[in-house]
Amino acid sequence: MGINILTFLIIVEVLYIANRDELLINDQINIVELMIIGPNGEKMGVKKLEDAKTLANYAGLDLVLMSENSTPAVAKIMDYNKYRYEKQKKLKETQKKQRESNKEIKEYRLSPDIDVHDFETRRKNAEEYLKKGHKIKATIRLKGRQLARPERAVEVLNRFADSLNNVSQVENEPKLEGKQAFMLLAPKK
Repeated sequence: MGINILTFLIIVEVLYIANRDELLINDQINIVELMIIGPNGEKMGVKKLEDAKTLANYAGLDLVLMSENSTPAVAKIMDYNKYRYEKQKKLKETQKKQRESNKEIKEYRLSPDIDVHDFETRRKNAEEYLKKGHKIKATIRLKGRQLARPERAVEVLNRFADSLNNVSQVENEPKLEGKQAFMLLAPKK
């Protein structure tokens, strides 16, 4: 008894996963009368389900239920695999455009008395990030005695920009605001 219920639940779950984003096609449709749209977009009128299946078979295409909530329900004769392929292609294209528009700004913290190795490590990481097409914000926070010589922070930022000039361009020149100096680098196009 328990196995039958478990098997039933697994079958229901598999059918739900398979059909959750899919349209009903051919034998999956169980609506008696349908408004049929032809393969070229022409309206063919309201037809019985069997007649619509016959038309689709004759054309060598699929009968796809586009809208079951309207009165009468609307079905279209089309190549369903091609339709799904085009839909996935458009989805990937929009996701790609969305990723391009949502480029991140990565912040790199430096200090006015940064060591050579630390500087090179940050430069290499920033270069990789710029090559991916993202922007870089380099910041230096001045503390204590460093506040007496803020020009050193600007020098370090300029040196950072110069070391990355083959892959980036300076979008905002180094600025000093209060206890912080920063600049913005964008990838070269």
